Amino acid sequence: MKKLFAILAVMGVLTFGTTQVALAQEEAAATEQQAAAPAAENVEAAAPAEEAVVAEEGGGIHKELKIKFIEGSAFFMSWIAVAFVIGLAFCIERIIYLSLSEINSKKFVAAIEAAMEKNDVEGAKEIARNTRGPIASIYYQGLMRLDQGVDVVEKSVVSYGGVQAGYLEKGCSWITLFIAMSPSLGFLGTVIGMVQAFDKIQQVGDISPTVVAGGMKVALITTIFGLIVALILQIFYNYILSKIEALTSDMEDTSVTLLDMVIKYELKYKK
Repeated sequence: MKKLFAILAVMGVLTFGTTQVALAQEEAAATEQQAAAPAAENVEAAAPAEEAVVAEEGGGIHKELKIKFIEGSAFFMSWIAVAFVIGLAFCIERIIYLSLSEINSKKFVAAIEAAMEKNDVEGAKEIARNTRGPIASIYYQGLMRLDQGVDVVEKSVVSYGGVQAGYLEKGCSWITLFIAMSPSLGFLGTVIGMVQAFDKIQQVGDISPTVVAGGMKVALITTIFGLIVALILQIFYNYILSKIEALTSDMEDTSVTLLDMVIKYELKYKK
């Protein structure tokens, strides 16, 4: 999984870097096209309406986002993009891990209970060993200490349940870090954009909309993108927390059922 994080992070950085270069080239090409626009209009004056329709179709939300990304200062926008890619990689890893940890607990508990009813402890261990997820791991640890009494089994279940809960929450602190970093980077870009605007005012010696607009635009765009990234990561994080809570609740319920089975087993076969 660590290699997966590294690969995703590197790919994200390279992707955004390549996008910026491509967009810079697109802007240069667009400038050249605008410079040659008067001559082209004289030659192709027969179909102005059709060209307008094609120009409208060529644009779109994706293109606007790319343009705004470049206008928002490549330095700060790149850091926001890196935070988004790495945070999203952690979110995807947690979602995959938690999805693989989910099992049909009722069916699993019924299979263990059927084996215990037949006094087939080894069969119950085999079922737990061959089943993925924290619930099966807790059952296996408890069944391994079945001959040591209910108290030992209970302590084992409680201790190993805490270990499995820690595995479920692994990496969540990094997600919260990137959720906090994204708007902070955006606000930092805002402050620097304001400073740039005041520097231009000082150099020109006049407060005019044209002078102030550049710095203000950078300030607002970085803030917007930082907040958008934080909102997206927050949605994923809340979804991850809901899955962790569901798994933890299921672990607690099935652990109680395991202790009941152990008590019933001792009363039935160890009189």
